[in-house]
Amino acid sequence: MSSKPPLTTDQPCFVFDEEGAVTVDWVVLSAAVIGMGMLILGPIAFSADSVSQAISEDISDIRPGYGQ
Repeated sequence: MSSKPPLTTDQPCFVFDEEGAVTVDWVVLSAAVIGMGMLILGPIAFSADSVSQAISEDISDIRPGYGQ
């Protein structure tokens, strides 16, 4: 036989227990910071890709040598 009490008696204690609440706060805060970073850096990454493509095209059009 088990000496554990039924789960229904532990539920009210679990609802009001604040153990681990700081961990949850840090997880939510970290997710928000990462999400904002992705939101901000997304357009910058795409524009940097198009700028690098334009620079590559300009460089490929230049003929090598002096004054030719």
